[in-house]
Amino acid sequence: MSTLPVVAAVDGSENSLRALDWALDSARGRGAPLRVVHVRQYAVWTQPGAPVVVPPPPDEDPVLADARARLAGAAHGTDLEYVGLDGAPGALLPELGAEAELLVLGSRGRGGFARLLLGSNGLTAARDAECPVVVVPPPGREADGPHPAPEPGPRVVVGLKTDGPDDATLAFAFTEAALRGARLQVIAAYPWPVQTWTAPVELIAPVVEQDAVEHETRVLVDGFLTPHRERHPGVRAEPHPVAGDAAGHLVAASVDAELVVVGRHRRRLLAPARMLGSVTHAVLLHAASPVAVVPPAPGEE
Repeated sequence: MSTLPVVAAVDGSENSLRALDWALDSARGRGAPLRVVHVRQYAVWTQPGAPVVVPPPPDEDPVLADARARLAGAAHGTDLEYVGLDGAPGALLPELGAEAELLVLGSRGRGGFARLLLGSNGLTAARDAECPVVVVPPPGREADGPHPAPEPGPRVVVGLKTDGPDDATLAFAFTEAALRGARLQVIAAYPWPVQTWTAPVELIAPVVEQDAVEHETRVLVDGFLTPHRERHPGVRAEPHPVAGDAAGHLVAASVDAELVVVGRHRRRLLAPARMLGSVTHAVLLHAASPVAVVPPAPGEE
């Protein structure tokens, strides 16, 4: 049994209620409690003479009441807690991750611009929370690019950088695949074609064959997967070395996947601020499935 809760952030929008359903399934699978949180954003000032708006107590919060109704009869065996917080969602949502196993939210909340594929609160939480953050997109989102029909059955997708593998991301992906009885599709992109420039600006052909680069990538991936396969012998992990843009391949693989798992950018000496990274950002914006953003292990960040 897990002691930390799965936290679902709700705001009354249909997107957040779908995320609530996802969070309940995750909590049930993990044997974890589910904490439903509504961050109520009220203005701290009013115009002279205007009535002061007082936020309702949690037991009278209509957004939490909708969440209770949504979960009624569906949460047997799962401990539930409902929490109302007052403040700015962009500031409070990441803080929820300090005491959570997982933070789940919809891709765009109430009041978000319809043209935005991911709201600012989702981006902030994915960038700053201390726990993995799952962003659940609306149904029917289409992924750009060709996506060949995968093998039938549940599937979790994870992105792997062979020049900087992240054990926390792989560990989370293996755990999710094990919980879901799913196979794990490991996407490892390598640059191709390899471009070599000579003076003054003459492009010469690569001196290595693509098959050799793909083989070397597969060997590296298998090595990174070995300790995780030993911890999860029931998970079938399949390396997929692919040429070109990692984000495009991950988005294509998201079609009909249970989950896509990506890592958050590690902080560097010359770039100490937390960042999502361009691949993670693109996957969050365009993936057809829920996306989990996993922070680096504390010692690595």
